[in-house]
Amino acid sequence: MKVILKNDVKNVGKIGQLVNVARGYARNFLFPNNLALEATERRVKEFEHLKKMADSKRKKAMSEKKQVLEKLSNVTVTFKVNASETEKLFGSITALDISKELEKQGFQVDRRDVRMDDTIKMLGQHKATIHFGEDLETEIAVSVERA
Repeated sequence: MKVILKNDVKNVGKIGQLVNVARGYARNFLFPNNLALEATERRVKEFEHLKKMADSKRKKAMSEKKQVLEKLSNVTVTFKVNASETEKLFGSITALDISKELEKQGFQVDRRDVRMDDTIKMLGQHKATIHFGEDLETEIAVSVERA
């Protein structure tokens, strides 16, 4: 029996795939748990249309993210903070701090998209990576100065 998966099912397939399964498996497990739909001709056409729409939206979002990354590659984020005599910060600069500072400069970057090896705890020049998914990343400069 051919079914369209509504969710990922282990050892069967991923969401949106058209797979062939045993009739009893579909009737007794997939359909009651709302994991799949029977693949009628109408549903297959509808599914193909939705797949095309999702692909076009994904491509548009990727191009927008590429434009944002191009602008971000020239950005330097500057923090003025209190530090000790040994240039160690009283506190630290985190991904959330960088995200908020980028938002002040007009960029919408989620804190989970900011990648750093560790939080910044010293004065000076540092690097952070903005990662938007598959092959979409750029480095930004983070400058930490004494207040």
